Amino acid sequence: MAKKHLGQNFLYDPSILNRIIQVAQLHGEDLVVEIGPGTGRLTKMLAEKVKKVVAIELDDKLFAKLKIELADYQNVELIHGDALNYSYENLPQFKVVSNIPYYITTPIIFRLLKARKNIESMTLTIQKEVAERITAKPGGKDYGVLSLMVQYYAKPKLEFIIPKGAFRPVPKVDSAVVHIKILERTSVSVKDEELFFRVIKTAFSQRRKMLSNSLKKIQEDVKEKLVELGIDPNRRPETLSIQEFARLSDMLKRD
Repeated sequence: MAKKHLGQNFLYDPSILNRIIQVAQLHGEDLVVEIGPGTGRLTKMLAEKVKKVVAIELDDKLFAKLKIELADYQNVELIHGDALNYSYENLPQFKVVSNIPYYITTPIIFRLLKARKNIESMTLTIQKEVAERITAKPGGKDYGVLSLMVQYYAKPKLEFIIPKGAFRPVPKVDSAVVHIKILERTSVSVKDEELFFRVIKTAFSQRRKMLSNSLKKIQEDVKEKLVELGIDPNRRPETLSIQEFARLSDMLKRD
């Protein structure tokens, strides 16, 4: 029985699971981390493709069932615990392939990005609207902090949509598979990463306001700085590219 508070919606269709594996671009020597293996269907398919699978399951009953289900798979390490607290930094280079529980989607992505030096890529089945936010370009309502945070460290691509009817129990929304390739270098170079993200978060905290108003919290004369950079102070944050945010944060750092 799936637990709603743990965001459990299980995917059984082997053709969809195969497609997820294809998107992940797996090789025989890969180490794969799966968060929330659930019934273990994807886990078994991954174990047949790669050298080792580390599967992290929080649910007590599912963990007990998985221990039996996966007993014959010598290359599966089953972890009973919270994926948000797992020490990914202690692993060698790995890929993530996972149907992420809805309620921890964003925290898990941010947690994995912290361990990005060890991660080659992430192939995640998540809510469609979150996938659209991650891959959004400037100018639309989906573009925001999540888009910029992920696109700073990685190159995300929305691969395909999975209709809600493919899951059991059926969730309220469709899902999407997104492939996130971690970049060797960040997509833009900034002088102060902390300030860069502070500028982004402050700008989007009042996304309907003009930049000159929302960014006053960081620097009073920000309007003049925007003009100096050739950025219209009347623009709204969702219209700025990651390169423009980088240039702005570097100027604020300089001053």
